[in-house]
Amino acid sequence: MKVEAVRGMTDILPQEALLWQYVEAEIREAVALYGYREIRTPIVERAELFARGVGEATDIVHKEMYVFPDKKGQMLALRPEATASVVRAYIEHGLYAKGGVAKLYYLGPMFRYEKPQKGRKRQFHQYGVEALGSLEPALDAEVIDLAWYIMERLGLRREGLFLRLNSIGCPEDRPRYREALREYFLPYREELCPDCQRRLEENPLRILDCKVPTCQRIAADAPRSLDHLCEGCRGHFETLLRYLDALDLAYELDPKLVRGLDYYTRTVFELASRDLGAQDALLGGGRYDGLAEALGGPPTPGVGFAGGLERLILVLGERDVSDRCHRIITGPEVYLLPVGETETAEALRILARLRRAGIPCDMDYAGRSLRKRLQAAARSGARYALFLGEEELSRGEAKVRDLASGEERYVPTEELVAFLKGAS
Repeated sequence: MKVEAVRGMTDILPQEALLWQYVEAEIREAVALYGYREIRTPIVERAELFARGVGEATDIVHKEMYVFPDKKGQMLALRPEATASVVRAYIEHGLYAKGGVAKLYYLGPMFRYEKPQKGRKRQFHQYGVEALGSLEPALDAEVIDLAWYIMERLGLRREGLFLRLNSIGCPEDRPRYREALREYFLPYREELCPDCQRRLEENPLRILDCKVPTCQRIAADAPRSLDHLCEGCRGHFETLLRYLDALDLAYELDPKLVRGLDYYTRTVFELASRDLGAQDALLGGGRYDGLAEALGGPPTPGVGFAGGLERLILVLGERDVSDRCHRIITGPEVYLLPVGETETAEALRILARLRRAGIPCDMDYAGRSLRKRLQAAARSGARYALFLGEEELSRGEAKVRDLASGEERYVPTEELVAFLKGAS
């Protein structure tokens, strides 16, 4: 009797691997342009990491994790997702002590015991980014812009993609919203699927994420999280929408979007393909401002996303990628220093334009003083600092400082790409 692969765990053969290598290389270069650096975490973690991080009431922890004891009886798990692992590593190795925002990315296999389906297996591969250390909605906007940019680099048309967006508020908002959901769903209790009857008691937000048609029909008129936000969360979301408008990124507000993990707070989103049918999400993410503290670390806000490589490659189809080559990006060439919120919106536009022109660049998201941000620019290894103040923007210019020589000049913002490419 021949030995075959375990159900839901698929070989990637040599003729397929080239496309995988191409996609992975494009992702690596895209995230490097945005200032992200790779982190590699273990495939096996303590099971309690995901119970505490992802949430015991989630389907992932409740029934999908591969859990087993080691020889000393300690319960371990094959990682079902990577954010909890990245945050655990961030805490364990004291990355927060460096200050500012830690921008991390990963590529690797995850494991969930679920029904194998098109584009999703029991062993599946994810790519993702995590930005830890800032509450600024500008960072949410950058993460979403990065998600779009990866798709653009891979040749997917904007018209074939759409962004679902919602805010589920903070821990102070959650009890009010959960109670509103519980009151709404209680009269339908007997009509809900068995899992959602359990969710009604444990966490009614999970009902909104159910894929059973009857539960989806009942949930269609459920209370919206956007109607239960505190002033701070509402202001954060409204600012994010302004930044997305500034970046010309279209979005659709989806009140039922809550994502399947309990650590999410405030912003949640999915970037989806119109070519995939019902299972259309290419990637998803959002904020998780309480996760680090839940795992024993200092209070640290975070935002990120993860996408499935199998599903992405399914959308891309067969492509000739034999002539693709990639350079290694080790740090930003340009560091932007906006003064206020108006200047931040313009800085986001400039960042997006420079990155799409192949110029690695970054800016500070930690809300520090100009002196501290200049120090961060110098530490980053950037060649230039771009100052964006009210006076400069009124003239349509940016002040460009050579960080090695100290020489400064004013450059029209529309000519920055040509100037920086000519100076390299």
